[in-house]
Amino acid sequence: MKTCFSIILFLTTTLMFSQTATPSTDTTRGQSEINYSKVNNTVTFNAKTPELLQTAGAPKAFYTYFWEFGDGSYSREAQPKHTYKKAKDYDVRLWTTNMYSSGKPPVSRPKKIRIDAATDTDNSSASLTTALDLVRNREPMPEEDIVVVMRYKNTKDYETNGTLHLFYNEAQFKADNFEMSDARFYHNEKDISSSEVIVANDIVNTDYFYASTTRQPYQFKTIVQDSTERLNLPLTLAESQAKYRASQTIAFKNMKPNEERNLFYTLKTTPEMIKDTSAIVTIRGVYVPDDNYQNHKVKDMEMEIVTSHDPNKMSSNATFLNYRLVRYKTPKFKIKFQNNGEGPATTIRLETDIPEMFDKSSIRVEDMYPKCKICPKEVVQYSCLDTTFTDTQAIFTFKNIYLPGSEQKQVKDYDSTKGFVKYSIKFSDDFHKKKTKSRTAIIFDKNDPIITNYSTTRFLPGISIGAKTGYNSYSDLQDSKSYFIGATVSPYKSYRWYWQVELLNSFHSYKGNTTVREENIDSPTGFFGFQRTTTEQSYDNIDWEIPVLVRYNLNNYIGLGAGLQGTFSVSEQKTEHVKVEQYEGQQSETNLLMNTFETENEITNSFTHFRTGLLIEATAGFARIGPTAGLRYVFNFKEDYNYLQLYALWKF
Repeated sequence: MKTCFSIILFLTTTLMFSQTATPSTDTTRGQSEINYSKVNNTVTFNAKTPELLQTAGAPKAFYTYFWEFGDGSYSREAQPKHTYKKAKDYDVRLWTTNMYSSGKPPVSRPKKIRIDAATDTDNSSASLTTALDLVRNREPMPEEDIVVVMRYKNTKDYETNGTLHLFYNEAQFKADNFEMSDARFYHNEKDISSSEVIVANDIVNTDYFYASTTRQPYQFKTIVQDSTERLNLPLTLAESQAKYRASQTIAFKNMKPNEERNLFYTLKTTPEMIKDTSAIVTIRGVYVPDDNYQNHKVKDMEMEIVTSHDPNKMSSNATFLNYRLVRYKTPKFKIKFQNNGEGPATTIRLETDIPEMFDKSSIRVEDMYPKCKICPKEVVQYSCLDTTFTDTQAIFTFKNIYLPGSEQKQVKDYDSTKGFVKYSIKFSDDFHKKKTKSRTAIIFDKNDPIITNYSTTRFLPGISIGAKTGYNSYSDLQDSKSYFIGATVSPYKSYRWYWQVELLNSFHSYKGNTTVREENIDSPTGFFGFQRTTTEQSYDNIDWEIPVLVRYNLNNYIGLGAGLQGTFSVSEQKTEHVKVEQYEGQQSETNLLMNTFETENEITNSFTHFRTGLLIEATAGFARIGPTAGLRYVFNFKEDYNYLQLYALWKF
């Protein structure tokens, strides 16, 4: 009995310990389950989703859906109905995205569906209005999957064989934003990425070819087929390869007239992905519908980086700017919004901050949705977009429009409840190199405003090289002469605070200590006398001065600075002049000089006498770029080496 009690106690203690020691799971990551009902070859889908965690202060949380049916078709409906054409097994995939909800999007496992019998009926979704399109299931979030669909259509009146290119990971970003984790083809497309090299020109036949590792080159003839399409394929591919670091090339065959097909890619965002939530990244698709011709289509898809899924967002392509080249740039901004109400919105007002560095009068609306005209000065009854200004804002107002709400009855497509305004704006005539941020208040009809994230602009540091020359005045050194020439390195055209590093090569000559020694000696004649020995030192040095300082521009013309400096002698030539004078008799003013001897010694050393100190300075001129004059005082930690520096500097 005692033994049984001990065993029970041991098991109970072990179980309690294991329950205590097991780490808790991440409750923020739920799972969406695929459910379906089937009637013959028609399947109705629905999803069992985790409970939404409402974000405080945000509109009502909801899910968006992206279904991939396993046969090359997809849907964004919450409960789609799909009819399959062939009897076989299909892998159905689902991505659900929690909007205005805390936590990460739920995950979902593919579900296999068996279709036993089917008829070849047309079940295609909305037809493509263009030959090429790119769509995605949601905005990219660091370390999350997104689905990109490349949609293409044969607009020719004959069957074609062609090529598709997908370019991603823009070269302007230091790290890759995406990894290709999966690609799914449903029409016998073939990945030929390993065979692409460059496009070459055959001078004899004036035809373009892909250089290939296979025996058969991919040929593109120079015959012009359609003037509305891009014609110079080699140029497009070269530009794309320069803009993007990664790509995939797909060949397709036997595409019938008016046939539409979809390629599905799963891209995983990398941990190194740019974290700026106002940044815009792009993916590019290139579609060559017929390999016998160069004619091709290009589609760029813009995506905004997010840390949570919120359809009301402000973003910009001016996240990082080169200040030297900024005059040649026109930044673009995009304001996205979604009507989450139970009814349509007829007036949408976007109150957007405009930082002082931008010229409000240069705003140009590049694109918008809902599509409408720009409002005239007079009052009109038709749909239009009006733009007005305050001292610090631009206000875009959609008037007399119809934007359905996501909670509105009979609204199945959430994309139809979204809108945007894309605008470009120029810089002001006089602006400084400083970070800006702006956001938008979105007002649907008379509802409370929804405030977006901040859209930021930053300038890359850039490097400014300066040429510097001047004179060092050592008040405690005798007969000192010091001239220098050197270079400075600092950020290009900084606004207020910035760092600066210098390397100065100075040529410094001065007199050192003079010593006199007098002593009694025995003269050669046997009489007593005395001797005076005078030693004079002089120096000719080549010194390297390395100041590291922090500077502050008071305005465009006056600057201040302070820092540390290290100095050492790269080359030191020390000259000692020794003069010996011998006198007759004891030391007296009237002694007779008997003999004089003079000698001179030179001693050369390298990399000696390292000295450190503090410095302060002031400059006047063009403080940020161009010529300026400066006054610097250096407090050396070693005696007799304090000095005043006068210099001229030109920063490039």
